Amino acid sequence: MDKRVVIADDESIIRLDLKEILEGDGYLVVGEAARGDDALAMIRDLRPDLALLDVKMPGLDGIEVAKALKGTGTVVVLLTAFSQRSLIESARDAGVVAYLVKPFRSSEILPKLAAILSPAAEEHDAEVSHVEDKIETREIVQRAKEMLMHERGLDEPAAFEIIQQSAMRGRTRMRDIAQQILKGEFVG
Repeated sequence: MDKRVVIADDESIIRLDLKEILEGDGYLVVGEAARGDDALAMIRDLRPDLALLDVKMPGLDGIEVAKALKGTGTVVVLLTAFSQRSLIESARDAGVVAYLVKPFRSSEILPKLAAILSPAAEEHDAEVSHVEDKIETREIVQRAKEMLMHERGLDEPAAFEIIQQSAMRGRTRMRDIAQQILKGEFVG
């Protein structure tokens, strides 16, 4: 699937160059803005994978837009002609993952963007599936505890201890023991 991008820079020639570079590499530029406030509204509406934001724009600057987008899932990269230490620190605090210094060439931009977007997506997917697995495990263990409590007249801590101790003895996961209990295959 093409990565969706919004480009925000008050210089139209920069937007045009970036759009050409990105689309030439298979990105889908879904929006362009010359002002930070317009960019923020557009990004909230279109939910792109990536937002390329100029640091200095009318309305809101790139860092203010990045702060407003923190936690939305859109990866923010700043475009800047400056590389001041204070700018870098405030950008990092705003949730900016990287910055590109103008003027830029496609040979620099494309590998950097690919590196920024690929690991983030894979890590996010792995993180989500890990969280889902933990929730599912907790539910299975909870059902198994309830079954032990009902069948053996145990209180919750005792039922939990049976599952935990059996898992430790068998050097397996509590989830596996819980599944055995639920299937009626547990002998413990």
